[in-house]
Amino acid sequence: MKLINNQIGGKVVKEDDRYVVKDNTILKNLVLSSTRLNAKKETSGHKHKGQEEIYFFIEGYGEMQLDDNKFSVEPGDTVLIKDGVFHKVYNTSDNELYFVCVLQGARHK
Repeated sequence: MKLINNQIGGKVVKEDDRYVVKDNTILKNLVLSSTRLNAKKETSGHKHKGQEEIYFFIEGYGEMQLDDNKFSVEPGDTVLIKDGVFHKVYNTSDNELYFVCVLQGARHK
C-alpha cells in the first residue's frame, strides 16, 4: 500500500490547541503516526520502555530533544529514537510543523 507523506490517514488519537495526532494502524507490528504541531507549540515530552521510534520531518522547522540533547529539525530530517530515550518536539516557527513517526508495536499510553 502506497501512502503520501502528508496524507497517511488514520484516526485522531490526540487533539488539542497544540496539535492533531493521527494513527494509521493498518499494519500488525508497526503504527504509522502523523503530527501537525501548531506554531510556537511543543509536544508532551515522554519516553517509552521497550519501544523504539523513527521520526520523519516533512514540513516546517523546529527543534527535537533526545534526553539532554536539543537540535534543529527541518524537512527531510530523520531522527532515530532508541528504547527509553526521552523525546520532545518544539515548533519554533510561525508555521505548522508536520512530521510522521513509525512506532514499534502498539502506542503506549
